[in-house]
Amino acid sequence: MYGMPFIAALDHDDTPSIDPTAWLAPGVVVVGQVRIGPSANIWYGSVLRADDERVEVGAECNIQDLCCLHADPGEPAILEDRVSLGHKATVHGAYVESGALIGIGAIVLGGARISAGTVVAAGAVIPPGAKIPAGVLVAGVPGRVVRELTDVDRANFAGTAERYLAKAERHRASRPMPRW
Repeated sequence: MYGMPFIAALDHDDTPSIDPTAWLAPGVVVVGQVRIGPSANIWYGSVLRADDERVEVGAECNIQDLCCLHADPGEPAILEDRVSLGHKATVHGAYVESGALIGIGAIVLGGARISAGTVVAAGAVIPPGAKIPAGVLVAGVPGRVVRELTDVDRANFAGTAERYLAKAERHRASRPMPRW
């Protein structure tokens, strides 16, 4: 887990494309048809595996510690710009629109679509094929719309991408400690 990210191509057509401004923490695994956009930050222990279908991460996304992105044939995993994935979130062959936040340990399954600015609560499970509208809070198993987001909610969640951009710069500049 401590060391450089593991980045691998499966063959000449499945080579990851990582913007030079993106930051990948030590221990990140990126395999296959993965595209990571500008200033995206991928945190410790996360896995982006695109061996069956592509995985795309937009600009300024934050994929926090221990997340998993994978896709099945015909169902790519797509994160538009400024999406936040909380620790241990899983996006499996689903589409997440700009500014959405997927909470800690939430699971978004194949063919689901999370609309812009939506919050999926921690631990929620979005079933295959679900279409979640914009600007709502979704919670539960299976995930259901609980309510529309308030202005206070939007203000609180809007800063997540900015905070993680700053954290990524701080971690990028860190120096490993000597081994004892």
